[in-house]
Amino acid sequence: MHTLCLRYTIDPNRIEAFRTYVEDETPVIRDCGGRIVGYYLPTDFAGPTNVGYGLIEFETLARYERYREVLAADPTHRRNVAALTESGAVLAIARSFIRRHGYAEGAASA
Repeated sequence: MHTLCLRYTIDPNRIEAFRTYVEDETPVIRDCGGRIVGYYLPTDFAGPTNVGYGLIEFETLARYERYREVLAADPTHRRNVAALTESGAVLAIARSFIRRHGYAEGAASA
């Protein structure tokens, strides 16, 4: 299993625009072949208030490449990205792949 880790630098004054993007994009990601582990928004409790994460799993890198092709052609995805860009909520995105080792306590195994 390969997990795409998206690290977003977010304008803390535009968190709601980012939240809207995540809510609108979630079904698109699933329909295009990604399995969402979760999206994580910053809090005011601890840590930076301008960093969010998205984790999306793929069984193989070939499936990830296919996902990218399908996602790029999806009109709803293009509208969601345009709205996010227009909002100015995301200042930067860093993409990387990580590998899960084991499972969290209490989580169902895949």
